[in-house]
Amino acid sequence: MPYRVLILSPDAHDVGILRQALGNARDSPFILEDAATLADGLRRIQGGHIDAILVDLQLPDSQGLAGFDRLYAAARHTPILTLCGLDNEAHAVEAVQRGAQGWLPKGFFDNYLVPQSLRNIIERMKVERGLYVAQARAEITLNSIGDAVVSVDMLGRVDYLNVAAELVCGWSREDARGRPVAEVIDLVDADSGHTIISPADEILHTDQPATLSGNAILVSRQGRRVPIEDSAAPIHDWDRQLVGAVMVFRDISDTVALTAKMRHLAQHDFLTNLPNRALLNDRITQAIAISRRNNTAPALLFLDLDKFKHVNDSMGHAVGDRLLHAVSQRLVACVRTSDTVSRHGGDEFVILLANERRARDAAAAADKILLALSAPFVIDSHELHTSTSIGISTFPLDGTDAATLIKNADTAMYHAKDLGRNNYQFFRQDMNTRAVERQLIETSLRQALERGEFTLYYQPKIDLQTDCITGVEALLRWEHPEWGLVMPERFVSIAEECGLIVPIGRWVLSQACAQLVRWRDIGILDISVAVNISAVEFRHRDFFAHALAIFDATGVDPAQIQLELTESVLMHDVAASALLLGKFKAMGLQIAVDDFGTGYSSLSYLNEFPIDVLKIDQSFVKAIESGTGAGRNGAIVSAVIDMGKNLHQRVIAEGVEDVAQLAFLKDHKCNEGQGFLFSHPVNAAQMQAMLGNGWPG
Repeated sequence: MPYRVLILSPDAHDVGILRQALGNARDSPFILEDAATLADGLRRIQGGHIDAILVDLQLPDSQGLAGFDRLYAAARHTPILTLCGLDNEAHAVEAVQRGAQGWLPKGFFDNYLVPQSLRNIIERMKVERGLYVAQARAEITLNSIGDAVVSVDMLGRVDYLNVAAELVCGWSREDARGRPVAEVIDLVDADSGHTIISPADEILHTDQPATLSGNAILVSRQGRRVPIEDSAAPIHDWDRQLVGAVMVFRDISDTVALTAKMRHLAQHDFLTNLPNRALLNDRITQAIAISRRNNTAPALLFLDLDKFKHVNDSMGHAVGDRLLHAVSQRLVACVRTSDTVSRHGGDEFVILLANERRARDAAAAADKILLALSAPFVIDSHELHTSTSIGISTFPLDGTDAATLIKNADTAMYHAKDLGRNNYQFFRQDMNTRAVERQLIETSLRQALERGEFTLYYQPKIDLQTDCITGVEALLRWEHPEWGLVMPERFVSIAEECGLIVPIGRWVLSQACAQLVRWRDIGILDISVAVNISAVEFRHRDFFAHALAIFDATGVDPAQIQLELTESVLMHDVAASALLLGKFKAMGLQIAVDDFGTGYSSLSYLNEFPIDVLKIDQSFVKAIESGTGAGRNGAIVSAVIDMGKNLHQRVIAEGVEDVAQLAFLKDHKCNEGQGFLFSHPVNAAQMQAMLGNGWPG
């Protein structure tokens, strides 16, 4: 059945391009009509039988959003897309907020996706017309049938309870129907005992979704007190009028202990159980605040184990991890309970001496640590010897905030290494070696793009059920003429700080797309390429426009591109992130959350964004085999896999290095794996050979 589309535009050229683009569409042809003024368009709309409207916001008798509002009032149930130039996308965005289904940028009318997108929008609107009210009720209640569900009418009277709600509240559906929701759902604050207003009542006044605080207690009809977790949402009719509210809640008595454990994990290192960077920063800030009142001088000790890499390389990561755990125990034994021992990452530790008054007190602690770590460690019958280099910074001489104190202690630690290791050094202002290196890297980075020193390596992703390669991740490498192959951890943060990450990121995306096209041209199909997007790049105002230009220039199929972003990048500005991801999603791109589980503890964003893939952080995968931590972190991995299944998202495990991890992931039906067990990152030629021959499994 053809679709009848009305084009409202005074620009004959634009109308002609749209007629050509839509007139050539196959399968579902369009019947096109056009009008040059809003008045003519409104008269045509009154005649009915219009399936979609494409409107230029600059009409002779209507300028901007006022005209859109009139058009929307006349055709509120007809899909409307605005036609806009790149210089007035702000109006297009606001039009979407007022009811438009989207917009078409001028200059892209002839894109092959335009007919497909228009058909999808029209069909979606047709479905929504018949199912709107039923879907609102079914989506909130039927999909949560395992939880307690209560709905109310506009007077706040209960009109529905499911079986789970009857059990929790102690009310039968017949007894509860028609009663005020506050009587059936009796809520109090766990700490104060004060009555909490029902979220359903709140929604009837605000017409906005609501949730309960984490301390909500439901008092049942029989007096039983049940801690609950709640969400509530308004119910609207087709005309967007509020007709009631629905509450979905569950008994969380059995999850309180798990929540406490997860909170602990968010602030502690999984391997050593020491405070992590986030908790350390909080404690440093607290120590500084207290020192101003108590006239103390907090000190930081930044430790790096000498020759730890040799242990990892010669005896394996499992032994290295056990050594780190043993070191952490000795460090804790060297300090007071008021001090903080933190694992900073890798083989680096930071110790906060919170209540010091003199510099020699920090020196005494450093001497004690050097002595403690000089004794051999016995691990799996191996006698291991290590030492440490320590840098010391003190407040306020060497910094007045956590970041500065850590940075200066780090600088002093490198100076201690330069002086022969196994010693400590206090920070001095002339210790600028790392600053000089940073400047050198920045200068070289500015020339690297022009000289063609960057290259991409690729690491395959393996379907764990079929053992086939499903895609690859593009990984940036810097082939410096003097330094050799430079890994990203040495230069990416500097590139972000000085703004070079944006042009470098464009180069990476362009090269990855071009390589994908080259593979397609020689018959390597059905392969996706994942590209990491940094925070600075994602937030750049022209990121979408430049990505679109790259896709057009290379001829790549956007459906074969996967953008990888971390949780923290997405959560920086939820609304802006959702809008931008929606635009990419409309083009067919896949969206992946990288390092999943290491960022925000709230999982609500999983429903805010169009996410296709969750990548389990390699720290959780690595911990599957790590002693007593295996059960705990294995549970986290399996929970993420189950979560992905329930949300219809693919789950990829990063950092798979041994067969025990692989067996665990396969047993729990993880979709894909990536890591050294399958392949190290390789250059494009090696990856091409692997794609051509297939991974041997």
